[in-house]
Amino acid sequence: MPMLARHSGQISYHVSGRGSPAVLLSHGFGATSAMFAATVPAIAADHEVITWDLRGHGGSDSPADAECYRQAEALGDMAALLTACGHERAVLGGHSLGGYLSLDFTLTFPDRVAALVLIGTGPGFRNDEARARWNARAVRTAERLDERGLSALGSGAEVRTGEHRDAAGLALAARHTLTQRDSHVLDGLPRITVPTLIIVGSDDEHFLGAGDYMTAKIPVARKVVIPGAGHAPNVDRPDLFNAVLEPFLAEISAAEGQV
Repeated sequence: MPMLARHSGQISYHVSGRGSPAVLLSHGFGATSAMFAATVPAIAADHEVITWDLRGHGGSDSPADAECYRQAEALGDMAALLTACGHERAVLGGHSLGGYLSLDFTLTFPDRVAALVLIGTGPGFRNDEARARWNARAVRTAERLDERGLSALGSGAEVRTGEHRDAAGLALAARHTLTQRDSHVLDGLPRITVPTLIIVGSDDEHFLGAGDYMTAKIPVARKVVIPGAGHAPNVDRPDLFNAVLEPFLAEISAAEGQV
């Protein structure tokens, strides 16, 4: 896979297909770009698809400096990837943490986003205690990674320990990318004006409510529930997931004047 040189380490990415608008897919914590293996071929016939590994994950570098894992650094990586691939705007698709980062990117760089696809995603917390509980879980995950290595990642459908180099970068990502500091993403949902597709697995109990909330707050949003799927519906039920994603992207292409 090619590497994008960044001041805080190289980022591993891959480009497939041709066509506009481009689609940038961002994975969740503990996964890699490989979690989109069943989706990329389905949409690459009509779109250039960019997948990448977040810092500390997969083939990307794992610098020792905690500052390299700030969410702002991840947003900078996304912007740099689009620029390096020659795209001013793209559809952003993200799973879990990747979806949260895609929301934050849209609020930070609204002119660079044509549409959003949010997969098993939550918008954060307004309640300080709820955010503190989330952050405590993230820190416990980091501590388990420090103690047990990659075996501490768990068994999510999208997680494969063999895709990572080591656990040190993942622990830093858990402490500094996965944790949240405020409610700016949740508070900013009404300012997101691009078409937004929210996809949630029927068995993903923790994120079904979050999907409803985002659908109500984002002005042009729709929610689709994938039956028989968990937190990663694109992995659990790729046939149903792709059948929802493809017509949405066709709508965006038509609106962008590409077809």
